[in-house]
Amino acid sequence: MRYIFMFFLLFGVEAWSQQTEDLKTIHVFVALCDNENQGIVPVSKTLGDGQNPRTNLYWGALYGVKTHFKRSADWELVATLKNPNAMVLERILFKHKATNTYLLADAYDGKFIKQTTVDFLKAASGDNEENLTHSGVELCFGGASNMVAYVGHDGLMEFDLDVTLQPKNEKERDAIILACISKDFFQPYLEKTGANPLIWSTGLMSPEAYTLKQAIDGWILGENDAQVRERAASAYHQYQKCGMRGARNLLVTGY
Repeated sequence: MRYIFMFFLLFGVEAWSQQTEDLKTIHVFVALCDNENQGIVPVSKTLGDGQNPRTNLYWGALYGVKTHFKRSADWELVATLKNPNAMVLERILFKHKATNTYLLADAYDGKFIKQTTVDFLKAASGDNEENLTHSGVELCFGGASNMVAYVGHDGLMEFDLDVTLQPKNEKERDAIILACISKDFFQPYLEKTGANPLIWSTGLMSPEAYTLKQAIDGWILGENDAQVRERAASAYHQYQKCGMRGARNLLVTGY
């Protein structure tokens, strides 16, 4: 009996080790589209209600983060939390069905777009680690994520940030920034975080979730930055019909 117990104990430790060894986490910061509080070209009232995640363009609409990933055959929605804090209206956790990859997405009230931007950049620098437990496994997000992403309007067109940014550790972090002209506006800040700009934009764009998903698909497969960028451009062309040349010029990788 003693040896049987030791076998199961060792087997359990090995299984737990394998479960956590290849674990990857992604944290997506979504600034809900907001006609009233953001400098955007107004969209319809329902799509542009920054206080209603259910109908918002970047969350509950057809190509919003929540809906698009929920409809995907590759991801499973495993948890939903309403109002985890005063600025986030909804938090969702997805598990990739084929790999040990988890995605946490936060829907920020649109009027808090500035804080959304700060929180994203802090996480990109390795700060503000957040720990969750799912099915007995500790998941590390925020600054402990392997990838961080920002989705929404580029608020840096309207405001500057008074924030101190520096790499908190030597952990490699990839960053995706789906917002208009994000390379120009985010670069002065992202450079200070030490994160790798996997995908960002050179012009006006629609930051819908199909681009994010396709980039993540390649990243999970271990593709290089150029291959991930090609996936993102292909997805953007597929939905926006802008031509591959235009999509490649719009979505770029690296500094």
